[in-house]
Amino acid sequence: MIFGDVTGVGYRYWARTNAQALGLAGYVRNAKSRLVEAVFEGEEEKVKEMIRQCTEGSEVAWVEKVDVKWEEATGEFLNFEVRY
Repeated sequence: MIFGDVTGVGYRYWARTNAQALGLAGYVRNAKSRLVEAVFEGEEEKVKEMIRQCTEGSEVAWVEKVDVKWEEATGEFLNFEVRY
């Protein structure tokens, strides 16, 4: 979960671009005002890099904090997408 000024500023599309560049699968979506939910699946080091990038965010976003919850990969994702 990514908290801050991250909705309505292109954060989801920024996250998709970066996740795809790292070869990750999963999704990103607005959860509610000032909150974005993201699920990343892939190599552990690449997921950690994506989490690091999420703490910085895009140029126009302001990230207050990122809460991370690690779970076993399910293999259910074929690519990375923006969900609505």
